[in-house]
Amino acid sequence: MSSKVSTPLFIAASAIFVSGCASLAPKYTRPAAPVAAQFPGAAGFGAGATTAASDFEWQNFFTDVRLRQLIGSALQNNRDLRIAVLNIEQARAQLDIRRADQFPTVGAAVSASRQPNPASANGAGGITSVYSAGLAITAYELDFFGRIASLKDAALAQYLATEETRKSAQISLVASVANTYLGLLADDELLIITQQTLSTRQTSFKLAKLRFDSGVASELDVRSAESLLEAANTALAQQTRQRALSENALTLLVGKSLGSDLANKDSSFSAVTLQGIPAGLPSDLLERRPDIRQAEQQLIAANANIGAARAAFFPRISLTATAGTASSRLASLFQAGTWGWTLAPQLLLPIFDAGRNRAGLATSKAAQGIALATYEKAIQTAFREVSDALAGGATYAEQLRAAQAQANAEAVRLRLAELRFQNGVASQLDQLDAQRSLFAARQAVVQTRLAQLQNQVTLYKVLGGGWKDEAVVVRTP
Repeated sequence: MSSKVSTPLFIAASAIFVSGCASLAPKYTRPAAPVAAQFPGAAGFGAGATTAASDFEWQNFFTDVRLRQLIGSALQNNRDLRIAVLNIEQARAQLDIRRADQFPTVGAAVSASRQPNPASANGAGGITSVYSAGLAITAYELDFFGRIASLKDAALAQYLATEETRKSAQISLVASVANTYLGLLADDELLIITQQTLSTRQTSFKLAKLRFDSGVASELDVRSAESLLEAANTALAQQTRQRALSENALTLLVGKSLGSDLANKDSSFSAVTLQGIPAGLPSDLLERRPDIRQAEQQLIAANANIGAARAAFFPRISLTATAGTASSRLASLFQAGTWGWTLAPQLLLPIFDAGRNRAGLATSKAAQGIALATYEKAIQTAFREVSDALAGGATYAEQLRAAQAQANAEAVRLRLAELRFQNGVASQLDQLDAQRSLFAARQAVVQTRLAQLQNQVTLYKVLGGGWKDEAVVVRTP
């Protein structure tokens, strides 16, 4: 390459080298977590578990085969997760744009101009023509004060925040599919209980009506039995509707028609089990929870934007350069001796902008304060969610035991009431009351067990579990 070619390119390369050598962004330091050092009630929780929730893959946490299949389908087809993935692609493209701003834009430039040549007093000097062709660098900013670098750092932080958003979306999706599926299993269990109760009450109603027709019982016994029968019909209709709603919700989460997946399932509500996980420390949430990491990346982006706002107060230096051939005749444009280059640096020093730069800096600082408060609130919210789930884990086991004991006692009570009624010692009203109490107690057992299982899923979610999955790739259109 000739020296004529290398001179402007060397100057441009030198400008690139010295640009970006300074940054006016504040040094970022992670703020202290505004929560206690320990979760309340976490002592002894998850004993025996050695893997943190964030490292516990959902395939291992959920042992039900059908549930794992549904979660896998949801990760492939759920539209909310697909949107989160596309948001990552958009943020990555924005980052690429900011990175490109750190380099000059080089393009091929071809131009032609014609203008009068006032060579004489009467202006009859003819027409001057200029033709040129070559490479051009247009208004490339030399980033001495780190403005463009700060904007690039902000875009990088926003991109990383979007990635954490995708992880949060996956965590929420996995937990929602699991909770909805568990609710569906509970609906099936409640349907079975309701149908059994309905059959029993139909028999009781027939017996009461037969006794009334025979003059042995009063109309009060008949109407009481009829009332309980219709209450069971009402419960059956409600439970059938609830199951349909749960299936519709699961279909939306999975992102496709379930078909025969649920009809052929072998899972039973009573056989569902979940793995135990340790609660850890609140400080662990800073690394495990994607929503907290997302808030921190947004804080880092706001911090970088302050650097860009500060750099706006300093001179902005831009460079325009061309290198190529120029001639007054188009036919001789590429002949020897027509080579040339131009270099036109420009420095713009803000003097009066009506307070625009000062307002921009104030806006950036306010945005940083908002991002800081958002980050601290994310930590506090996570602390509260884990504490609530731990409180549930500490009490649901005893509640379920008591509910099951009550249901057992009501079953014995019903059997004794039936014996007393058959032997004429008690009225049928005692038997009907025992039936009603047993039905409510059996429903309470299912509902309490559902709450316990869903609380375990929630704890797994709020501890940051459910996103570590390198095997599943979300399809995007």
